[in-house]
Amino acid sequence: MNLFEEARSVIAGGVNSPVRAFAGVGGDPLFIKSANGAYLETEDGRRLIDYVGSWGPMILGHCDPDVIAAVVETANNGLSFGAPCVLETQLANKIRDLVPSMERLRMVSSGTEATMSAIRLARGHTGRDKIIKFEGCYHGHSDSLLIKAGSGALTLGVPSSPGVPQGLAKHTLTLPFNDADALAVAFERFGDEIACVIVEPIAGNMNMVPPIAGFHESLRDLCSQHGSVLIFDEVMTGFRVAKGGAQALFGITPDLTTLGKIVGGGLPAAAFGGRRDIMANIAPDGPVYQAGTLSGNPLAMAAGLATLAKIDVPGFYTALDRRTRQLADGLELAARDAGIPLAVEQEGGMFGFVFTDDGPVRSYAQIAASNVARFRKFFHGMLDAGIYLAPSAYEAGFVSSRHGDAEIEATLSAAQGVLATL
Repeated sequence: MNLFEEARSVIAGGVNSPVRAFAGVGGDPLFIKSANGAYLETEDGRRLIDYVGSWGPMILGHCDPDVIAAVVETANNGLSFGAPCVLETQLANKIRDLVPSMERLRMVSSGTEATMSAIRLARGHTGRDKIIKFEGCYHGHSDSLLIKAGSGALTLGVPSSPGVPQGLAKHTLTLPFNDADALAVAFERFGDEIACVIVEPIAGNMNMVPPIAGFHESLRDLCSQHGSVLIFDEVMTGFRVAKGGAQALFGITPDLTTLGKIVGGGLPAAAFGGRRDIMANIAPDGPVYQAGTLSGNPLAMAAGLATLAKIDVPGFYTALDRRTRQLADGLELAARDAGIPLAVEQEGGMFGFVFTDDGPVRSYAQIAASNVARFRKFFHGMLDAGIYLAPSAYEAGFVSSRHGDAEIEATLSAAQGVLATL
């Protein structure tokens, strides 16, 4: 029995998160034995340059010595208390320093918890039920967010997963990402019923799709005019595209922000927070209930603090951006030389590429029409060459501070060879 078959005998689907199963690319998933710097080692002894980075958190690379040391020191004092510890306050202060819009915040254990709690809070604060989300943006697997669009832009949503009640779906509007006109019409029709708008400021779960000029400004203006809460889901972009997240990059101040991934330094941690008056509604100060036994876990707080300390140094993001741009430009050039249409995006330590001649990509419809079969071939060709990319055409990629010239050059050399065969 191979490792995946053994896992399937006891774990539902053989994996503990669906994208890991390689269903989008075919074949069996990799089982990772260890990781260090920019590299993974699989259970069958393969050494791979890693551009998944545990889906974003490993901005310092794997096994950063300062992060490991902080976790080990903290573990020697206990693994979990279920009671306040000073590390929680220290991490909260550090987050607020880096993301000033988060005047008050609450730690949780996953991005799904953070977005679910932020939406509940927005509903409690406004006394309204409807929310707006956008096609191609993923905010975790809570019921309110597993809703797909209806037959038209203003048709109320329908569940996109069994187990999501129809009655809940009626409160969710799903609009096209980057469509400010559809947003304006939605507010004209439902403005006094909309509790919040939640958006990935740079979409990273339909590949990487940046906002068009003016889109976030329209979001901010319409939410302010109608008393709706603007939520930036920065679980992925927080500390990844800029030190202050995408909101610092674009100069937009949301009412609430959700963070995850990097904020835990590789351990399960996330946060939501924002305006002081909105956060005052959270129990025990207010009536909106939210709780978590392992929220503020000391190991995750220590890992997060150590990580944020190292990214908050002069030149960190300049170097990370330069390295990721080197990769993105190289992929674009290699594809052009091979005569393969490829749209490439990059910001900070985040990148994406789509096999399409309809670029730049700014909508879910363009992603849906891309050449996924070509991506699958490219993925497996790169994997055979020792390069680990996200096993899905609909995911962004990530570069760490441990990716150097040697890793980028090896990746681009592999890409040139694989693209020539497509």
